[in-house]
Amino acid sequence: MKVVLAEKPSVARDLARVLNASKRHDGYFEGNGYQITWAFGHLVVLKDFEDYDPALKRWRLDTLPFVPDKFELKIVKDKRSKQQFLIIKKLLRSASEIICATDAGREGELIFRNIQILSGSTTKPFSRLWLSSLTDEAIHRGLKSLMPGHRLDHLFAAARSRSQADWIVGLNATRNYTLRFGNNNQLCSVGRVQTPVLAMIVRRDDEIRSFQPESYWQLHTIYRDTLFKHTETDFKSVESGRKTLKQVLEQPFAISNIVSKKQVEKPPLLHDLTELQREMNRRYGITAATTLKIAQKLYEDKLITYPRTDSRYLTDDMKSTIPKTLRALSHIKEAEIARLDLKKMPFNSRIINAGKVTDHHAIIPTGKIPHANDSQELKVYDAILTRFIAVFYPACVKNVTTVEGKSNAIRFITKGISIITAGWTELYPKPKKRDDETGDKILPLFKVGEIGPHAPILKEKTTQPPKHYSENTLLAAMETAGKFVDSEELKEALKDKGIGTPATRASIIEILLSRNYIERKKKILLATDTGRYLISIVQNSVLKSPEMTGEWEHQLRKIEKGDLSPEVFMKEIITFTKEILRTSALIQVNRSGIGPCPQCGKAIIQGKRGYGCSRWKDGCSYVLWMDYKGHALGISEAQELLQTKRLAKPITIDDGDCRRQILIYLSERGQILEIPYPVHTLTTKMNPAGNSSKRSEPTNDSFGKCPLCDGVIIERKISFSCSNWRNGCKFVIWRQMSGKTISKKTASALLRKGSTSMLKGFKSRAGKEFHAKLIIKNGKVEFDYS
Repeated sequence: MKVVLAEKPSVARDLARVLNASKRHDGYFEGNGYQITWAFGHLVVLKDFEDYDPALKRWRLDTLPFVPDKFELKIVKDKRSKQQFLIIKKLLRSASEIICATDAGREGELIFRNIQILSGSTTKPFSRLWLSSLTDEAIHRGLKSLMPGHRLDHLFAAARSRSQADWIVGLNATRNYTLRFGNNNQLCSVGRVQTPVLAMIVRRDDEIRSFQPESYWQLHTIYRDTLFKHTETDFKSVESGRKTLKQVLEQPFAISNIVSKKQVEKPPLLHDLTELQREMNRRYGITAATTLKIAQKLYEDKLITYPRTDSRYLTDDMKSTIPKTLRALSHIKEAEIARLDLKKMPFNSRIINAGKVTDHHAIIPTGKIPHANDSQELKVYDAILTRFIAVFYPACVKNVTTVEGKSNAIRFITKGISIITAGWTELYPKPKKRDDETGDKILPLFKVGEIGPHAPILKEKTTQPPKHYSENTLLAAMETAGKFVDSEELKEALKDKGIGTPATRASIIEILLSRNYIERKKKILLATDTGRYLISIVQNSVLKSPEMTGEWEHQLRKIEKGDLSPEVFMKEIITFTKEILRTSALIQVNRSGIGPCPQCGKAIIQGKRGYGCSRWKDGCSYVLWMDYKGHALGISEAQELLQTKRLAKPITIDDGDCRRQILIYLSERGQILEIPYPVHTLTTKMNPAGNSSKRSEPTNDSFGKCPLCDGVIIERKISFSCSNWRNGCKFVIWRQMSGKTISKKTASALLRKGSTSMLKGFKSRAGKEFHAKLIIKNGKVEFDYS
């Protein structure tokens, strides 16, 4: 009997149908010599501290760092998972051959191998089903070309190393920072990947908060209703600007030079997951997590290829199938596809490049016609289809004209753009009209040597702070480990050193949101006081470094290829964890000096009203003033603030008619920034024994604990929701779901067990009745049809 293990029930159903295994049993299908069973994602995980030694349940600094001699596994803690694992274990141990059919990638490999190890079936022969699409044709093709399972041992080694590294850094660092700095025993959650991402957001917010706008002046002139700009640098003072303005007033303006050249804008590359998430957030404000969820559903509905890919290219063997796919989809975009010559496709290295395809090729449609009614699903699908068509369209060709003029020897310049061939840009909405100053405008017909009157003006401008991160820009920064690049080719080169993977970046953002370290405000992401406090206490710069996290991801990819030993990587992770613990101890302040200048690095000296840079005669103007909102910063506080970048203890300040306590820390440029004290958080509160303790005692109208923040669930008019909703907790069970009323008894069972029994009486949008269980997954209530 061949046993096939899928990652989830829906995939198992597809495989069973293709294999004609139509007999349904509890937890698996059977027929035609196959048994097809399924996991629920990560069914088997690493054991926790206390699983190795009950004494480790109590959180103590002297037990850190803890690294087990050998990592052990356990089943996740819920009844449904335990029951399913026992079924899988029985099937695997009695199988003559095992076929791994989990998602084809690093995490899918880890899911299978962990189950294989814990079930005691590692000696069984096994092979790998590697799918980039769930169409029947792709499944048949995959079953005919199964890979020997051990061919992917390096992929498993990378997945296991990633999992163990996150465990070692996350659990040790979290206990360490919680015990040292936890405000009222609040959990300080720290991680190898999440902390650098949070640090990027905090750093950007701090840059904006401490930004000091400066005025500057630009000299413009209007000639023949066209705006020209002075070619020299901006003026730092109004006096110097007025001096130049005076030179051109009442002087004629002459066109001195005209240069026109063609600009070719090639079609964008195909989507990988990160590019898809960025586009959906930029155009529609859809979150990265939602885009991934929709893309996964489209994949399981056989509408698109595997979405969790980091490649934006296709392989040579796909050339023959692409015209067929486009022909099938011409029912949806007839006019757009009609412009393509499907018999002579313009393939090039920006589309077909096997050297840049690793586990999976770019996301493209399969050719199956969608019948979804969900607007967000249709937007995601349309974006993938439009990009698939666009890569075969000609480039957009523009004519860029640069016109130079002079007035009394003062040079001015303007630019204009006209479209010669729209090419692929015809498939996308026209961008909003840009300001005249950007140069994107249609110019009159100028001639060299023409002269005429003009209207010069001196305009005052103000320097602008950087923009807050949106999910679009944060994903871009994560992809390149904080390096900001526009070139698609350079992005490709930096991919191996990005933060996380396309499959995990959305979950990193969601983890930070769920722990109240960041918050969404429309499209932007902002650090909360809790998040800023956490970053202020993390003194280890490497733990906050996106570059180092990117380097680790590069090493994991080398393990995947067999170019690096997992033991070498893990040794580095253990050394790094020990360094976190060493550097997080309260830093001894050097009392022999005040500290370094945050702006130039030289010594700070004490003055009458503040602590200033010793290079003040050479132009460094940095000063940390002694008086801060009514609080006198003594020399010991100045030493601590300048040397450790924060004060460990709160200070009291004047705030209008009242006084309040705050924590303070320094931005990178040395400005004081505030955090309200005490720091409020939605993360779990820990008691000295290390057990979760309730943040809110149940009231008469509460009947369960919130799975997101440990608040209590309150019965309300239209929902059962968290008592911490004012603090940002979004957990809710709606009383009406798909036409069915959810009773208090059902909601209570869902909160206790994490799932309900099979419920009847739901209705789809089309009016059809269906049965489903309710489950809590990633802090949200979802339907489970298995």
